[in-house]
Amino acid sequence: MGDVGGMSKALAHEKSPYLLQHADNPVQWLPWGEAAFAKARAEQKPIFLSIGYSTCHWCHVMAHESFENEEVAALLNEHFVPIKVDREERPDVDKVYMNYVQALTGHGGWPLSAWLTPELKPFFGGTYFPVEDQGGRAGFPSLLRGISKGWSDERDKLLREAERVLGSLRDYHEGRTGAPDAGEDLAEKGGEAFEKCFQYFFESFDEQKGGFGAAPKFPRASNLNFLHRCAAVQGVESEFGQQALKLTTTTLGKMAAGGIHDHVGGGFHRYCVDDGWFVPHFEKMLYDQAQIAVNYIDSHLATNDERFAWVARGIFDYVQRDLTHPDGGFYSAEDADSILAHGGKSHAEGAFYVWSQDELLTALGADTAFFCDHFGIKEAGNVPNKLDPQGEFMLKNILHQQQSLGVTAETYGLDTEAAANKLAGLLEKLREVRAQRPRPHLDDKVITAWNGLMISAYARGAISAATCLAEKQDAYREAAVRAAVFVQRELYDESRGVLYRNYREGRGANEGFAEDYAYFIAGLLDLYEATFEFRWLQWADRLQETMDSLFLDEKAGGYYNSAFGDSSIIIRLKEDYDGAEPTPSSVAASNLLRLAAINHDEVRRVRGRCAIVAAQAVWSQTPHALPEMLSALERVLEVPRQVVIAGDPASDGFKELVQVCRERIGPRRSILAADGAEGQAWLAERAPAIAEMKTPDGKATAYVCENYACQSPVADPAKLRDILR
Repeated sequence: MGDVGGMSKALAHEKSPYLLQHADNPVQWLPWGEAAFAKARAEQKPIFLSIGYSTCHWCHVMAHESFENEEVAALLNEHFVPIKVDREERPDVDKVYMNYVQALTGHGGWPLSAWLTPELKPFFGGTYFPVEDQGGRAGFPSLLRGISKGWSDERDKLLREAERVLGSLRDYHEGRTGAPDAGEDLAEKGGEAFEKCFQYFFESFDEQKGGFGAAPKFPRASNLNFLHRCAAVQGVESEFGQQALKLTTTTLGKMAAGGIHDHVGGGFHRYCVDDGWFVPHFEKMLYDQAQIAVNYIDSHLATNDERFAWVARGIFDYVQRDLTHPDGGFYSAEDADSILAHGGKSHAEGAFYVWSQDELLTALGADTAFFCDHFGIKEAGNVPNKLDPQGEFMLKNILHQQQSLGVTAETYGLDTEAAANKLAGLLEKLREVRAQRPRPHLDDKVITAWNGLMISAYARGAISAATCLAEKQDAYREAAVRAAVFVQRELYDESRGVLYRNYREGRGANEGFAEDYAYFIAGLLDLYEATFEFRWLQWADRLQETMDSLFLDEKAGGYYNSAFGDSSIIIRLKEDYDGAEPTPSSVAASNLLRLAAINHDEVRRVRGRCAIVAAQAVWSQTPHALPEMLSALERVLEVPRQVVIAGDPASDGFKELVQVCRERIGPRRSILAADGAEGQAWLAERAPAIAEMKTPDGKATAYVCENYACQSPVADPAKLRDILR
């Protein structure tokens, strides 16, 4: 295929790893932008929009079958203007057309395939299309011919369909995210939604295997966040609290034992195709690591079971080792696919992670039987045919804890501690062996939003009460600080107060979207409570101002995904589903209420409340769609609580008081430092009472405040513990 008009290499100068993967396709791809739109208008051709990301398995499949195929490329080049979009660089574009495809087909996913008019209005779409016609379903080339003929012969019909769809999408979203009757009792509606949401998870809970519903199973962190808050509000010792914790701890325990958990290297894969967390889709996403780590930390906090903290420690170790930029930012993802070992050239999903019994015997020697019994390893492979329709795992095994460590220990005449130490040593051996294999592709973009999530996780790890995390808390705190500094240096325009979306070999062209601000502000608020450096509060405060100016729906409340003024976004959306990542409005509502409590800021309190009310049409009817929003609603329904600790944050006395505040899960409290210096002065400008909070006799002292009224100060950790109970 020739380089028609010089266009086929148009992706070669992009920064996105996904776009670069397609730079040498015979398809004459163009990046999303005015040059591509102008070409479509000038030639009056429909646009074929293909959206994906560099670690997407089915994106690779469709690329190999269709986009590397000369015949298919010729059809695309002749009849369409093909455009490639990295959904991680342009989540705003992705969400518009994903909404369309979900409305059209009832499902979504990547690769996303959509056909647009030259004015960017969709008229047909789907996800992955196989290259061959099969079972009465048109393959991709047949589909292209049919759409091209329709554009030629029945264009008016397609244009009318595009207008109808756009109107329907707009009406649908306005109905779901508009302001309801302001006279409705938020406390009453919120209480009903909490009960209804809990009931949904209770009834859909899989008691045997953990998680909710049937296969495939995703580790949707927002669900577990909500359930942890249910336990905290009702009390972990109450019957309701115990029920909520059963759902979270069972799910997290089954996930930790399953194949979705990388037992060798730490961290979690994207999801499992079965209902038992056994056979994963092997890609690893930064946003999953961050949110799942917080889930495990919260379960440790609620139960004091160190096993949960050990899993979180494995996540942190994995991210520090394999997903951290030398200068501190966090990379985006690792692919599901990798080159087969032993000199192979073909890629296969999970090749980096699976083991034959012979490989384990070579690596572990006399300890192989112990290991194989524990993880259910079989000579013929342990993946059933029904879970391996392509035969990719023949003679291979996915590590999946077959039995408890206690059973394995008893079988081999060991006590549990000795068995645990043996198992840890064997897994370390396998990590060294695995390190010699070809690694999966690393998407080394640094995305502001996802870095915000990971900063939150490391900040939470740095203040955890878990014994197994204590020795690494300084490292976790440093990791969070280095990432924040990286974003400040590389992805922030201080003169304008504006964040940028991503970095790879330099700053990307796209300014940040609502999720970048929401997640990163949350990360800064958590980082403040891990360091008590007021610069992070200052920055969060300024970024919230920027977010409000760019994304706030001043009429109805809540936040649009994209800023006003981008003509390539045909409809501005406000998300209404806390999925793999929570909605920007859910996180922003919580941020606003946290800042309002710190700064005694009524404007932000109202904006936070309005963001929640704007989504009431969704969370009152289907509350399980917005569990993170309901967690933010708790901050509206509960009175603001603070603990202000006067003293030097580096002193032992200060640290002891802080630790008491973090011993157990319970009502949310902001923890602030009256450090006698700039930080206290900055806080006192917003909350004047903080200026008078001193350290009698030079000892660190805690002031416990509820609804801005403070009790008598205490310096004794035991007395503080009594007050907080």
